[in-house]
Amino acid sequence: MKNLFLFRGISGSGKSTLANSIGTTNVEADTYFVNKDGEYNFDARKLSEAHKWCQDYTNYLMEKETINISVSNTFTQEWEMKPYFNLAKKHGYKVFTMVVENRHGGQNQHNVPQDAIDRMVDRFEIKLI
Repeated sequence: MKNLFLFRGISGSGKSTLANSIGTTNVEADTYFVNKDGEYNFDARKLSEAHKWCQDYTNYLMEKETINISVSNTFTQEWEMKPYFNLAKKHGYKVFTMVVENRHGGQNQHNVPQDAIDRMVDRFEIKLI
């Protein structure tokens, strides 16, 4: 069975840590901002490019029939996951979405300002059915 795990949560909640700990091939938009020296250089002007890259790379992994793929992005709005649901349908993947909460005192690794985190919290949507 081919599985796609979508990890959702606010910056610092542990999405990447969890995704990397369960043995999946993890994809995330943050990777787009890491240079060849391993340094993270976020540029808000390139955020849509980063998400496009993330979707394209997920598609590439699905074309290779990678069994377990995870995508760990904030996904604060339901519509942000739609491209991944479409890819999963196209390639025959079962989708699992998980909200990751920061109940362990984790710190966001990319120095996201508190006001940006507060905006994420305010816009976070959860669909229970």
